[in-house]
Amino acid sequence: MPFPAGRIFNRNEGHVISATVHQESLITMKERSRPGFGITTVWLLICLFVRVCQGAAETDRASSGALTVNIDPSKSAIQFTLGAILHTVHGTFRLMSGTIHFDPNSGKASGQIVVDVRSGNTGEGTRDRQMHANVLESDRFPDAVFSPDHVNGRVASKGESEVQVHGVLRIHGRNHEMTVPVRVQLQAGLLTARAKFTVPYVSWGMKDPSTFVLQVDKSVNVDVTLEGKQN
Repeated sequence: MPFPAGRIFNRNEGHVISATVHQESLITMKERSRPGFGITTVWLLICLFVRVCQGAAETDRASSGALTVNIDPSKSAIQFTLGAILHTVHGTFRLMSGTIHFDPNSGKASGQIVVDVRSGNTGEGTRDRQMHANVLESDRFPDAVFSPDHVNGRVASKGESEVQVHGVLRIHGRNHEMTVPVRVQLQAGLLTARAKFTVPYVSWGMKDPSTFVLQVDKSVNVDVTLEGKQN
């Protein structure tokens, strides 16, 4: 015989055991058997999302890799040598200020390195007065400024690198495009840059100080060491 819906027949005991189960109870039991998706899970997902966003931001900063270096004049040095028939003249200039911005990915650079031309000193008073009055004309042109615009080569995040820095040197009232080989060392946020180059000062419009007795070279060799801190 057919059994009523929702009832179970126990053949061993010979009677019908009531087993009517409400549909609502079954649904509730099924829902309770599903995995929980409570407040704890929501917080875990939020924390995960925030961490992923932070990681993406850090990756963007690392990929951009833009550097800004403030040069410390007290730890920097500018030296020059000028060859002559009888002897070689040695001298120094003082760095006034320097800031360099550099993007390693694109190679673009900006900033200024400012040299105090009036600080030029060879250690001999008469020669220095003639140098400032007749060659450098430092009263009219008191500073020289190098403005970098591009760096060729990779600057390693640690250790020493060799790059070519292109820019414009403004000296004695004129702009001169030049590319300078530079050795760069980064260590714990500190930068040291060393460069050697030649300035053909006579062809750049400055007076040749040679006399009938004393002949000097028409180019001066410059040796620069810059130290600064990376921001």
